Parts: sequence; C-alpha cells; structure tokens
Amino acid sequence: MRLEQERIHPVLYWNNPNIHPLLEYKSRLDAMQEYARREHLPLIVSGEYGLRPFTKAVSKDPDSRCDYCYAVRLRAAAAHAREHGFDGFSTTLMISPYQDLDQIVRLAEEAAEESGVPFVRYDFQPFFRAGQEKVRGMNLYMQKYCGCVYSEEERYERKKSRLPQGFDPNFEVPAKKERARISKKLQNPDSAG
Repeated sequence: MRLEQERIHPVLYWNNPNIHPLLEYKSRLDAMQEYARREHLPLIVSGEYGLRPFTKAVSKDPDSRCDYCYAVRLRAAAAHAREHGFDGFSTTLMISPYQDLDQIVRLAEEAAEESGVPFVRYDFQPFFRAGQEKVRGMNLYMQKYCGCVYSEEERYERKKSRLPQGFDPNFEVPAKKERARISKKLQNPDSAG
C-alpha cells in the first residue's frame, strides 16, 4: 500500500463517541483491537462511549450531525497528535464512498490549523472494496451503518422501503408448533388441520 511505499508507519487512534448503541461501539472497538493485533500496528484507544453528549450536541439539528461528528473526532485526533509529537494525522473516513470527503477535508484542515499538526490527506477510496474483502477474509466484524443512532435509523428506513408492498412489520411469527402445522398444510393442502 502507499503508506508502506512512503515509509509511513501508522499509529491507529480510536475515538468514536458517535457510535451507538453500546453493543455496536464494543463490536467495532473489538474488531479494531483485533485488526491492530493481527497487523502488528499500535493502537491508541481514547475517549469513551458517548451517547448522551453526542445526542445532546446534535439533537437540535440531526440532519447536520455529520459535521459535528467529523469535527469532534478530527479535533481529538489532531490534539492527540500534537500532545504526543506526531508529524501529522489522517483519517480512515477518507476511504468511504459514503462520506462527504470535501467536508471531511475542510474540517480536518481546520483541526490541523488549530493544533499546528498537518493533516495528511490520502485518497483511500480506491482501496474501499479491497479493504472490505480483507476484513471479511480476517473474519472481523463489519459495520452496517455509519455509527450514530440517526444513521442506524436511516438504514432501517431504507430497508423498510424495500419491503414488499402489503408487508406488515408488526406481523408476529407463529410459535414453532403452529409454524409446523402451517407448513404441513401448505405442503398438503387437502389434509385437514
């Protein structure tokens, strides 16, 4: 990869107070820790699970939450880089075709200016699919949505819009015995019962 060719030895930095619920946060953190272990990369875990501070910060305008989310994490990375003498910082957000890269770069450059540590811009998007395949091959957890409760809601709404017309999401699955009876009847419509 390009970083190795440029003799850059990344240090991974985890600070994701935007990820919710707690189980999702833990699943992603566990996957990151396992990835770092297998790839022999140093990992710094910073910050904590932050449902209340995050939702408080974005609740008045949830549609603009991404700006807050990007900024808070980029500022934390830049501040950590400054406090620990790193030459620069970057972000894995730059790999996703689903993120607003122009906004990420703008906010990262602001964080760089505030901290005095340069933002190292890499276009990782060409490696998106290969990265997914690598993670699948490593049998690590892969996220299903961006991270916050609002993006999880959007994911659910997209799924719901793809359901067949007339599907009742409140339909209750019959008990096992009843399912067996229904299955038997469907297989042999002439039988009673």
